[in-house]
Amino acid sequence: MRFALAAALVCAAALAAERPPVEEAWDLVAKGNRPEAVRLLRKIIQSNPRDADARLLLGSLLQEAGQRDECLEQLHAAVQLRPNSAEAQNALGEAYTTFGESQKARGPFERAVALDPRLAAARVNLGLLLLEAGDAKAAVIHLDRAIALLGHSQDAAYPLYLRAKIYSEHEQTDKAAAALAEAVSLRPDFGEAWSDLGNARKTLGDDAGAIAAFRRAVEINPEDAVAQTRLGAAYLAQGKAHLAVPCFQAAVRLAPSDQSALNGLQRALREDGQEQQADEVKKKLTELLRAKDKADQNALAAIRINNQGADLEKSGHLRAALEKYRAAHELDPNHVGIQVNYAVAMLRLGQWKDGLALLRDAARRQPGDAVLKAALEDALTQAPVEFGGKGQTRSPGARGGARY
Repeated sequence: MRFALAAALVCAAALAAERPPVEEAWDLVAKGNRPEAVRLLRKIIQSNPRDADARLLLGSLLQEAGQRDECLEQLHAAVQLRPNSAEAQNALGEAYTTFGESQKARGPFERAVALDPRLAAARVNLGLLLLEAGDAKAAVIHLDRAIALLGHSQDAAYPLYLRAKIYSEHEQTDKAAAALAEAVSLRPDFGEAWSDLGNARKTLGDDAGAIAAFRRAVEINPEDAVAQTRLGAAYLAQGKAHLAVPCFQAAVRLAPSDQSALNGLQRALREDGQEQQADEVKKKLTELLRAKDKADQNALAAIRINNQGADLEKSGHLRAALEKYRAAHELDPNHVGIQVNYAVAMLRLGQWKDGLALLRDAARRQPGDAVLKAALEDALTQAPVEFGGKGQTRSPGARGGARY
């Protein structure tokens, strides 16, 4: 969750009344006709490239649609047109976080806070980023300031929720419970906060209050596997296995590989007298642990074989290296670095179709990797036209590429 995911929309909305073309686009958005709004905004920008409001709104709509490149292009242009706009900087930061590029988001958020220290949305976004990066001390500064700026408003619920996480990490459970209680009073439908409040109350010894909070979390979002697991564990601790069973069953349905949910379900079924069902769950849990152990072993072996391939490639034995990369990729197909090495080796040997397919897939999975993006662009420049490239082939062995 982001505190102000559509901050650029709000910014553009406030200014839209001054610009009738953008106002028309806003009317389309209000009616739910986003595709038509996007088309109109593109026309507005084509006729007036300096229309920052249109760029902000278009960037935000493209962000919602998951169109990374054009979204960032529009928001960067808006920032260039309004370099002193905290809202534009915050919108750019939010776009980066949406597309999983947190490191690139930090700069825009910091600039937004510097430009307008009272912009609470930017404070919350920066605080969350710092918290996720493990810098709780710096995060506290921004979250506390945001909470003070927002006062007793619904928007303060999310920074209170984040602040409670820091309290909990520092074993200040009473303060965490107080912050979460305030958060749910401001936003009664805040399921995650209710779930964390239940955890805090449980730690404080308030079992009845914990169960009440967990129940509320599950009522708000029955599809929250964590909340279901927590409620089931609370029932189980009170000897209410019959009530715990459906909670754990829901959690396992939502997260079939979650060991805590499976273990809880096994215990609840056994205590409820459902021995056969408990044995079936135990078998599934055993199989899961065995599969996890095998996956861990495969991952270690894949890295070892990948490194052997890299050594072979450095010594000029490219075909032998390719076979090592192939074996490593088969062991761990989810390792992007190994996949890139395999793809680049294919390309260097002229296996354009498969090499480009692997490299494109890797770039799709890690859109924020600048080295990987450059490697794909370089490969497309050199690839034959029939494979979607530009055909600017270099001399053999001259090809570069990412290495992991």
